[in-house]
This record gives sequence, structure tokens and C-alpha cells, in this order.
Amino acid sequence: MDRNSIIGIVIIGVILVLYSVFNRPDKAQLMEQKRVQDSIATVKAKEDSLKEVEKAIAAEKETQETDSLLEQEALLSENNDSINNLQLKEKLGVFAHAAQGEQSFITIENNLIKLKISSKGGRVYQAELKEYKDHNGKPVVLINTDTTVFGIEFMIDGRPIFTNDLFFESVENVEFIDANESEETLTMRLKAGENSYLDFVYTLKPDEYILDFDIRFYNMQDIISRNVNYGKLYWAELVKAQEKGRKWELQNTNVYLKMDDDDIEKLSERKSEDEFTSSGKMHWVAFKQQFFSSVLIADELVDDPLITSNTIDDENSEFLKYFTAECTFPIKNEQEQIIPFQFYFGPNKFKTLKQYDIKLEKLIPLGWGIFGWVNRFLIIPLFNWLGTFIGSYGIIILILTIIIKMLLFPLTYKSYMSTAKMKVLKPQIDEIAKKFPKGKEMEKQQATMALYKKAGVNPMGGCLPMLLQFPILIAMFRFFPASIELRQESFLWASDLSAYDAIVSWNANIPLLSNFYGNHISLFTLLMAISMFVSTKMSSSSQASTGQPGMKVMLYMMPVMMLFFFNNYASGLSYYYFLANLFTIIQTWVIRKYFVDEDKVLAKLEENKKKPVKKSNWQKRLEEASRQKSNQQRRR
Repeated sequence: MDRNSIIGIVIIGVILVLYSVFNRPDKAQLMEQKRVQDSIATVKAKEDSLKEVEKAIAAEKETQETDSLLEQEALLSENNDSINNLQLKEKLGVFAHAAQGEQSFITIENNLIKLKISSKGGRVYQAELKEYKDHNGKPVVLINTDTTVFGIEFMIDGRPIFTNDLFFESVENVEFIDANESEETLTMRLKAGENSYLDFVYTLKPDEYILDFDIRFYNMQDIISRNVNYGKLYWAELVKAQEKGRKWELQNTNVYLKMDDDDIEKLSERKSEDEFTSSGKMHWVAFKQQFFSSVLIADELVDDPLITSNTIDDENSEFLKYFTAECTFPIKNEQEQIIPFQFYFGPNKFKTLKQYDIKLEKLIPLGWGIFGWVNRFLIIPLFNWLGTFIGSYGIIILILTIIIKMLLFPLTYKSYMSTAKMKVLKPQIDEIAKKFPKGKEMEKQQATMALYKKAGVNPMGGCLPMLLQFPILIAMFRFFPASIELRQESFLWASDLSAYDAIVSWNANIPLLSNFYGNHISLFTLLMAISMFVSTKMSSSSQASTGQPGMKVMLYMMPVMMLFFFNNYASGLSYYYFLANLFTIIQTWVIRKYFVDEDKVLAKLEENKKKPVKKSNWQKRLEEASRQKSNQQRRR
């Protein structure tokens, strides 16, 4: 740095020092500055305090406004509650208090059924069968929680009251009742006043599927409208699928009811919608599934039943159908009235249903007329007897088939002998046919019948024994699909003899095939069709040719038709028919091999032709009547 620069810096420093000395404020000025600064601080503090006050005032105002709003809302809510209470009072009268409540459940059970009773509606909320599982391994539940509606309707002051929507109280004040050792009772009460009420009284006994259900009116004569002397009972339920095959279960799920004339009515299984109505009296109504039923039984007959059934079309739904049942019952102007009912929640087992002696066994479709008699008095007793000492139902069906075939063997033998006689006479019948040209069919038929008569052959001899076997054939067709004993019983590859036995299955929907055949192949059905074809071929080879090719085609088409028809049916049924066809094949072979010599049969027939033809009493009477008529005409 040069000398001039140093001199400049020194001069600037001296100037700054002199300026600070001469411009320094005196004591008065310093006091004034302090006073101004203190005033500014005070004003700022006041401003901050004012803001705090303003915030406090705003907060207080907001609180007051909130409190006011809450008071207004509370007042409005109180007014709404008052309005609601007035509306409920207007709608429900003395039962207005029961319109609201918290749903709770009481369980009552024995060793067979477990029932949940709901405080809402005082009704059976769930009915579980403890000894059975559905096809998924879950408990069988008949009354299915919120999918069921049940209650009674009666009038008070011209207004209808429906109990399904009201809250009952348990008189016993318990959560669980065990009826395994002794009869137990649960009372659900709907109060109408201090000493007026409606009770639903449930009584369960040990080892019973029956639940006693009494409707009890007490001191209600001045509350219930006197100009309406009846009440309505309403029951609706979505029926849940329990079995393996939905299509087959749908065909066996229906509503049955018994009228006072002992007639059993039922709705159509195949219609998507159906209805039954009557002005008569009803004894019981049953929401029936393939193997289980929920039945409401009226000890005192109820009036004017109205029953409906609607099919659930969605194949993926867990429900099959929607059933409703409605009826009326008398309400008397008395201090106490008890209307007794019963519920049956249980299996469709013939022996179990038969013991109640009210025709509940009619829920099992064993067939009408002679077919039902065969099942009731032959097949079921024999089947149950075999079941007492044989554990495998596949073996039971085998032994049952052998017994039936042995019983029918005389008829089978007679039918085969008649067929053999017709066969050995076939050449002679062909010779007769050659003698009569076309247009002489009547003369040819008369000559043929004359030959049969001389030889002692009944052309219907082969048909009559088969017709006598027909009732057993149809009886078995009814018995196996309805037999709960076969349910979930396995044999060989079949996991459930009451359902189809699929050895191959697929999910793809194949047009026509999936609709008419199904998405699986049942092996027992396949074996049945093959055995039927072989049996038909053996029978046709031992018969005289009828000269009608269409008849043979029809006979051979039957196994194919059965293949489609039985593919979705119970495998136990297909297994029985397979065994029956197999034994028929064996019987035919044995009879042909050891019991029938066609040469001897022909020699016997030729010997018969040499004998004078004996006229039956009927023929003698017919000829005598014809002779007398001719004599009368000659006299005229």
C-alpha cells in the first residue's frame, strides 16, 4: 500500500470519530427515546391482550352457539322421539314398547336337535339336526336364521299386530336349556299390560324331533278387537340346499299338507311357481326337502290354508325354493286361551314319521297304490331287517337283490318257458303266414291262434309274469332315492349312494349334453346300461322273431335312454338295477343251459296237438249263449 492510501484511511477514521462525538444524544434525548420505546411496547401488549380477549369472546360465542345447537338438536330429537312414540303408539297400541329392543337368543336342545329361540318375534330362529351333516360337512340347519319369517297376526282397535317384528322377553331369564334328561319348557312373553300378555310356549322332550308350541293369550279379551274373532298364522322360509345334486334335490323339495278329510295335498315339484288355497281345515303343513322336513302341526285344525312355492332359478344360490304358508285360527273372548301346535324338525325316515300316527310318513314318496304297498310291507321291513346285522349298505342292496330275484324266479322261469314254446313254434307260424296272402290278416290271425290253442301255448304267458314283476321294479325306483339310510353311505367308488357317483366330471357347459345328461359320468349308471343291453340281447335271441324291426331298435334304444335318464339319480338305484340285470343274465343262461331243451319242448307241444282241445267254462258259456241266440232268431 502506498503513502497516499494510508493518509486517506487515517483521515476517514478521524472524521467518523468526530461525527459520533458531536452527534451523541444528551441525557434528555435518551430519556425521551426510552419513553417512546416503552409506550410502543405497552401498546403492543394491549393489542396482544385485546386479541386474546377477542379470541376468548369468539370461543365463548362459539361454545354458546354449539350448546344452543345441541339444545336445539336435543329438543328436536326429543320431539322426534315423541313423534315416533306417538306413531308407534298409534300403530301398535299397548305393544308400542315392544317395537324396539336388542335381539338375543336362548338355546334349547336335546340329543337330536338344537334350537335357537330369538327374542325378536319370540320364534325359532335356527333348527339344527345334531346327527346329520350336509354334503359339505356342515350341520344340517332347517330353519335358516334371517331367511325365515314366522308369527301370528291379530287385531287391536282395528289395527293389525304382527309378532315377527316385536321383541319378546324370556320368562325363565336363561340363555341355555338342556332337555337331554327331562322335558323342559321355555316361555317367550309379549306384554300388553301389567297382567295381560301373549306367550309363545316351547316344550322339548328328550330323544324327540317334536317341539311342542303353544300360543297363549292371557287377559287379552279387552285388548283384541272383538269384531274380529280370528287370527292369522304366517310362515315363510327360504329352503337351503343340503345334498350333492341340486337338480335331483329340487325335484324332491316341495310343500305337503294334510287336510281334515285325511287327503294329502302337495304342490308341484316341477313348476317354478305354484299355489294351493282352500276354504277347508288343515291339520299340518310340511316344508319338505329330499331327506329332511320342517312341519307345523295343528292339534286343533286351522282354517283357510294358503300355500305357495317359488323355485330359486340361480344355480349358484345356496337356496332351492321359497315356501310360504298362511292359515287362520279362532280367537275367543276368554280370559285365557291356549292354541296348541307342534313343530317337527327331523329326517324323512319312514319309521320315525310313522310313529306319530298322523300320516307324516306320506312325506316319503314311496309310490301310489300297489307300488307303495310293496315298499311299505315288503321292501322297507326287509331292508331294515338286513340293516340290523349288516353294516355296509352296498352289501345290503346285493343281498336284497338276491332275495327278490329268488322270490321272482318261478315267474321268471315261467316267462322263459313260454318264450321257448313260442320260439319252437315259429317255423309252423311262418308256414301259416305263407298260406294267407296280403289282405287276409284276420284269417291268418285266427289260424295262428288255433295253432297256439291246439299246442297248449298261451301267447301272453311270457308277458304276464313280467307284468307281475313290474310293481317291484317301480317300487325299487321309488324306494332308493327316498331312503335316508343310503344318505352319505359309501360303497366302492360311490361316496354317497343317495347321489350320483361321478368318476369323470367337468365344469364346461356343453349345449344339450349338460342340460340332458349332466357334467359328469356315473359309473353305476354306465354299468346298468351295459348290463341292460346284454340282458335284452340274450332275451331277444331266445324269442321268436316278431317280424317288426322297429321293436328291436326300440329294445336296444332303452339302455341308451336309461343312460341319460339315470345319470343324475341315486347311485344306489343304478347299482340295484345293475345287479338285477346281472342276475337276470345269469338266470337266463342257467335256465337255457340246464332247464330247457327245445327239442323236448317241441315234442311236448306236438303231443298236446294230438289231444282233444278242452274248452274252458267261459268258452262253453259263450257258445251256449251264441246257440240260444241263433235258436231265437230261427223261431222268429
